[in-house]
Amino acid sequence: MLNTETNRLSYVGNNFGPGALKCNTLCRYFVGVLDKNSGQMEVYNAELFNMQPLISDDVADDDLSEYLTKSYREKVDLCVEAFGTNKQKRALNSRRMNAVGKEVLNKAVAKAAEDIIETKGVAALVSNAAEDEKAEVSLVLPPCHKDADKPEDVYKFEDIISPAEYEALQAPAAAFMNVTSAEILKMIEEKKHCSFVLDELKSMPVGEKSRDHKARCLWFLDRLVKLSSQKVVKKKHAMGPDCPHIISNKLVKTFTVLSFGNGRLKNHVSASMKVKIVAYAIALALHINNFQTDLTVLQRDLKVRDSRILDIAKAMRLKFTKSKGFYGIDEHKVVTLSLPLPINKMPPGWRKRKMT
Repeated sequence: MLNTETNRLSYVGNNFGPGALKCNTLCRYFVGVLDKNSGQMEVYNAELFNMQPLISDDVADDDLSEYLTKSYREKVDLCVEAFGTNKQKRALNSRRMNAVGKEVLNKAVAKAAEDIIETKGVAALVSNAAEDEKAEVSLVLPPCHKDADKPEDVYKFEDIISPAEYEALQAPAAAFMNVTSAEILKMIEEKKHCSFVLDELKSMPVGEKSRDHKARCLWFLDRLVKLSSQKVVKKKHAMGPDCPHIISNKLVKTFTVLSFGNGRLKNHVSASMKVKIVAYAIALALHINNFQTDLTVLQRDLKVRDSRILDIAKAMRLKFTKSKGFYGIDEHKVVTLSLPLPINKMPPGWRKRKMT
């Protein structure tokens, strides 16, 4: 048994019993003592001891009962109080003050909630919550003109691509204008564009004006899909060197949020922004395909769950039908924008899932 003492506490360790270190039986330890005068070293056998604070035998068991019931966090805090550095003690005091402030705040919030319920009543609060939920949904969906007389005016094309942005799309979309079957096959092999765009390129309109319009829409939709697969967007050449500045700037400002990390600001594609990208992609696909489009192909390109894209389409007040895919094997979901619009029923759990 080895005993050491300091000004404040005594410590004890032993090499027998259940508390003894097992390493002493598995290894041999030595201590070398160097004689500086002769340069000779003498080696002695040694053992390792685990020293523990010694509590006096005259302390009653009841005195320890309160300590034994404390949590691990509380025991660590007691050690910091007794032996911690000044920095650790300041951090402990700061954490305790924050805990007290949080408790006071929770009580104040609970009291305020009780006062509001007594004043307004539960029915009024539920109504307010429903209005807030609709407002939050409108932040990620394209502007909806529910009183429109024509399907093309429900989600206006100008709200998705402005006239200035549409003009800027002429140059990059020129590659889609007169694309050949061989070029499409090469695109499929290289996987340069999403499946929705590649499918639509196979059936381009004959008229030059219609072909040009569809090419611009497809090029913009392809950039939306590529943006949805990113987590952080770099400022320089955010959407590729061939993307016009006005388009790149629009995509970054509209579909990303600023976040701070590693000492600098970043444009981050959050979960809510991913929902926004999906909603705008659906609206643009409806304009491309005369307000009826294959939702299943878009879902695979955007890499979202089936339930999520259905919830977004329901929130956009679209009608659903099912159709067979190629060779009648896959069942595809087709959405249609038609008037009058269905009643807007928020999907269960939309508010919880949407902003996470």
